[in-house]
Amino acid sequence: MKNLILFVLFLPFSLFAQEKTSTETITIEVEPIEEAPADEDVYTIVDTLPEYPGGPEAMFKYMSSEIVYPEVMKKAGIMGTVYIGFIVEKNGSISNAKVLKGIGGGCDEEALRVVNAMPDWSPGIQRGKAVRVHFTLPIKYFLATAPEDSEDED
Repeated sequence: MKNLILFVLFLPFSLFAQEKTSTETITIEVEPIEEAPADEDVYTIVDTLPEYPGGPEAMFKYMSSEIVYPEVMKKAGIMGTVYIGFIVEKNGSISNAKVLKGIGGGCDEEALRVVNAMPDWSPGIQRGKAVRVHFTLPIKYFLATAPEDSEDED
C-alpha cells in the first residue's frame, strides 16, 4: 500500500516534467584557445619515460652520495619526504626544478640543489621524437637510528 501511495504522489510531478518541453535553440560561442607551439609542450605521459643515466639504481646511488642531511634536522630527528618537480628537456637536461612539497629545515633547498646538479637524463620520447617531460621526484630523508643527545650525563 505504501508503494502505491508513493507512486501516486510522484506521478503528477513526472507528468508535469514530461509536458514541459522547449524548442528554443541555444547558441554558444566558443573562442579558440591559443596553444603553445608544439615544440614547447610539456608532457606528463609519454611513450618512453625519461631516465637517469644508469637507471633508478644509479639515481639512488647518486642521491645517497650527494645529499647532505641538514644537521639541525638530523639532531631534531625530523624525517620526511621532499617532492621536487622538474622538466627533463629534449636534450636530457634538467630545468624548472622547484619544491612541490617540502619539510623545511634546509632539506628542501638541499634536495633542490642536488636535483639541479644531476647529469643529463635520456629524454622522454613521444611518437618517435624527444619531448619535454614533467617529472616529480620524491626524496626521502630518514635516519637509521634515533638522534643521540649531545649532552654528557654525569
